[in-house]
Amino acid sequence: MRHLPLFGLRLTTPRLELRLPTLDDLDELADRALEGIHDPERMPFFVPWTQAPRDELPGSLIRYHLGVMSRWQPDDWYCNFVVVHDGRVIGVQDLQARTFAVTRHVSTGSWLGQAYQGKGLGTEMRAAVLHLAFAGLGALTAGSGAFVDNPASLGVSRRLGYRPDGVSVHEVRGRRAVEQRLRLERDDFTSPVPVDVHGLEPCLPHFGLSRADAADGAALS
Repeated sequence: MRHLPLFGLRLTTPRLELRLPTLDDLDELADRALEGIHDPERMPFFVPWTQAPRDELPGSLIRYHLGVMSRWQPDDWYCNFVVVHDGRVIGVQDLQARTFAVTRHVSTGSWLGQAYQGKGLGTEMRAAVLHLAFAGLGALTAGSGAFVDNPASLGVSRRLGYRPDGVSVHEVRGRRAVEQRLRLERDDFTSPVPVDVHGLEPCLPHFGLSRADAADGAALS
């Protein structure tokens, strides 16, 4: 897309491709949500969106992602990448920031369909966006978080070098939920998998950056 090069941005790892979603991607992503993301007895999300009735969930998910893309601004951006494995959309990995050109700080979030969990794909897809942030965009820090009863997500963070950064207390589904906040410094990150970034240079203004701003990142491809 000539006037919105973000749709040409691709991150690739040995098993995955991450890209901004097309309408067909969102349709397939809704299938993964219907198939299940987590045990119904637990809620890993601050907003319990997976509780929506089955006949409402697909439309709600698609509208949400379209809204995310429509609100993109250079000083307030949100990459809602779909994760593709063996030609199939299997989940979401996001990367977001506000006033990034000043703060050089990003945050991440993600989910995978249950059938694809426990295979190391969560680590691989987060490593991909961290590589984009640190090597491509010149980020200095990255934040994440997970409820203390979500050992899988916390394990991904631990493997990638995050350190504890305090806790927050929330109300989720009428219950107390404790979030472990996490922080990763650029110098502490080494990707466990090779990551290639394609099509980044024309996207830099959409991240609030010039080529000079990102010059301390990796070579652009």
